[in-house]
Amino acid sequence: MTEEAGTGTRGDGEPPDGLTPAEAGMWQAFRDGSLYDLRAGDPAVDDPHGGHPWGPERSVRARIVCWLLLDGPPALAGRVSSLKLAGVRVTGTLDLAGGTVLPYVEMTGCRFEQEVRLPEARCTTVRLVDCSVPRLEAARLHTEGDLHLPRSRFHQGIRLTDAHIGTDLLLNQAVVHRGRGGRSITADGMTVGQDLQAEMLESDGELSLRSAKVGVSLSLRGARLANPGARFALNAPQLTVERTLYLTPAGLGSPLLSGITPARGTRVQRFECRGGIRLDDGRFGDAVDLERARFTLTDDQELSLRRVQTPELRFLGERPVHGSVVLSGARVGNLVDRASSWPGPGSLHMGGFTYDSLVPRGPFPLTERLRWLEAATAEYNPEPYERLAAVLRGAGEDEDAREVLLAKQRRRRETLPPALKAWGLLQDWTVAYGYRPGRAAVWMAVLWAAGSLAFAHAGHPPVDAGRHPAWDPALFTLDLLLPVVDLGQAGQWQLRGGWQWLAAAMVLLGWTLATTVAAGATRMLRRS
Repeated sequence: MTEEAGTGTRGDGEPPDGLTPAEAGMWQAFRDGSLYDLRAGDPAVDDPHGGHPWGPERSVRARIVCWLLLDGPPALAGRVSSLKLAGVRVTGTLDLAGGTVLPYVEMTGCRFEQEVRLPEARCTTVRLVDCSVPRLEAARLHTEGDLHLPRSRFHQGIRLTDAHIGTDLLLNQAVVHRGRGGRSITADGMTVGQDLQAEMLESDGELSLRSAKVGVSLSLRGARLANPGARFALNAPQLTVERTLYLTPAGLGSPLLSGITPARGTRVQRFECRGGIRLDDGRFGDAVDLERARFTLTDDQELSLRRVQTPELRFLGERPVHGSVVLSGARVGNLVDRASSWPGPGSLHMGGFTYDSLVPRGPFPLTERLRWLEAATAEYNPEPYERLAAVLRGAGEDEDAREVLLAKQRRRRETLPPALKAWGLLQDWTVAYGYRPGRAAVWMAVLWAAGSLAFAHAGHPPVDAGRHPAWDPALFTLDLLLPVVDLGQAGQWQLRGGWQWLAAAMVLLGWTLATTVAAGATRMLRRS
């Protein structure tokens, strides 16, 4: 550094020999803690992402920047040294790997010719706002404050593996292209002390947040993720967010107000993802919000929420046309959903999915809810039906709960051999598998009336001619139909021929119907 720049730092902190005029000005601004602005005032010329060349008058060497940050001159009296650059072109590789950077760093509208390297560096706060950067290499970076990268463009990706961000990580309106391994942002194992905001982020490649931890909320409002040719556009298994994950719309305009509902008439940008999403085994302290999210999947891609745990899942996005939605093993408190958000049969998997309550947005009648279960169970599985019935019963919807359990029996019947299927059809037609006990009571009354009329014409010699009660066909029929109860009629008379077979049929039907009525009454008493 000394050979390139001159004789080194002077004892009085004045610029060393060998600095260019632009570098000398940066040196003095650093000591003063003031903004060093080399912008020309023409938006087309000052655009760091445009093609207008920036000459030596706007260029500083990366090695001089590193010198200032790692071993810079003392601040002027009464000032705090800091690096604040605007409209500056940085030549060479800005390499701060393993270094300790104490000054505050903010670069706005700057253009970097080569990658920025911060692996294992320790910083206070770093802000690269609206900058053009080939690549940010910052594995195991440790910041006490923020890392802000809003509106910046990274042409070969960002690496933040195992980084520790003390407060906020901001990627709002950043554009990140794929780099090594097809990933746009690699942040596996990263820890963010407060919010991770990536609103209206444009990511071309895989955004990887495996085992990352966010201290407050993770916002991808209005973001556009694209990785259609690979498995995942967002790969975040074992992600931990202490509050809410937002995959929701963002208001277009300035400023972006995170978490604020856009005013009426404000144009909004949805969260869009072209490629699979994996949030398996994630833990979210408040909610996972998919309001109006749009997922464009191929047939072999998934929106995977396997074993996710959250107090609330807001499944309110657009229905995916292709691909699958997987909720197997997920545990949710409130399931807030729309009928139009769920995919069709074969594209929804919910084995072991548990939820405590349903909060539908818009009409979601029971017939639609049953079709929702059918879509999730290509093969018969009783568990989703029993879970829905338990939730409905807990909400006081006993009639709907019985309809769900009846639908379960009908799905089960489809798996049975022909003989049992026929018996099931008979049970369904007559007593609805016992889930409509009123129907069984009606059949009992019909059989009683029909039997009373029929046995009124039957021959009925007594068993014991010496003593027998008076013949009463209605009481006799009732004695046949009611199991266990003995009314003193059925055993007192001898029936022959077809009348004997009719009496046997009455006994069998009475056992079936009475058992059904008793089972229905027992279920009602248990719920009361």
